[in-house]
Amino acid sequence: MYYKAAYGYPWRIPAVPRRYAGHWRAESGRRGTMDYGGRPYVVNIARAAMQNTNYRTALWTGEHFQVTLMSIPVGEDIGLEVHPETDQFIRIEQGQGLVQMGNSPDRLDFERMAYADSAVMVPAGVWHNITNTGNTPLKVYVIYAPPEHPRGTVHPTRPSAD
Repeated sequence: MYYKAAYGYPWRIPAVPRRYAGHWRAESGRRGTMDYGGRPYVVNIARAAMQNTNYRTALWTGEHFQVTLMSIPVGEDIGLEVHPETDQFIRIEQGQGLVQMGNSPDRLDFERMAYADSAVMVPAGVWHNITNTGNTPLKVYVIYAPPEHPRGTVHPTRPSAD
């Protein structure tokens, strides 16, 4: 059962049993990077995305979908890519970027600017890239269905992901 706060949002969610009590936290000055997939999990996803400093961190990897956090430095991009069997949902928490998509890497005929609170849907088989055009790191979380990266993936930088 959910309880509504007096002012509406956010909702209070009942406590998760102790055996599932994983959470995003600072440890010795570092952010937690454990992949909590395969078990129930509740997280303030906006805060987790904002605290993430890695290019990519797999936060939760299940059998049917995966949640990753990404931080893209100013002037850099996610990297032109295609996932033949995987749909993506990308939510921008901070920053702004140029979203490009198309049916081939040399024909990205879909271009839109996206800002904080924007959601980008990328169908499987579509080439795509997001370039940080702002003056702060682009902080996003990404949902892949089915999972795209190995459970527990952490790439501190984009070159480490290549």
